Amino acid sequence: MRFFIRFLRALAAALLVPILLFEEWGWEPLAALLRRLARLPLWARLEDRLRELPPWGALLAFLLPVLLLLPVKVLALFLFGRGHAASGVTVLVAAKLIGTAFVARIFQLVEPALMRIPLFARWYPRWKAWKDQVLTLVRESRPWRVVRALNRRLARGWRRLREG
Repeated sequence: MRFFIRFLRALAAALLVPILLFEEWGWEPLAALLRRLARLPLWARLEDRLRELPPWGALLAFLLPVLLLLPVKVLALFLFGRGHAASGVTVLVAAKLIGTAFVARIFQLVEPALMRIPLFARWYPRWKAWKDQVLTLVRESRPWRVVRALNRRLARGWRRLREG
């Protein structure tokens, strides 16, 4: 039984790694992009209201982008079903970027309220520790280091080409 549980954990980690890497890459930059909208008075008021939400309202606000993007993902499936793979992928990528931006920004605003929900306060630190552990293993892996070195080399070459 212990082997089976370890196998399931390893499988879950392998399946989640691409999602975790995308979220890690996009979370801060996309949230920062939305944070810039706070210069607009209406947007600033909306963010203030989000910060003031009670815990369960904060949870609903946090889940709202996921629910709102569900029809968009169904549209992408419809496009795939009609043979429009490129359009389907474009819709999915756009939905993922937009969804991550909103979820990240909302989470930044409502995290203190969410931490007042006992179940969330208990499981979120565990989730974060597990996620950080998995991402550390990925970043320490040889393939990751090789790809990072290649990316740095390509970036240096691109800079030289543009400057030269």
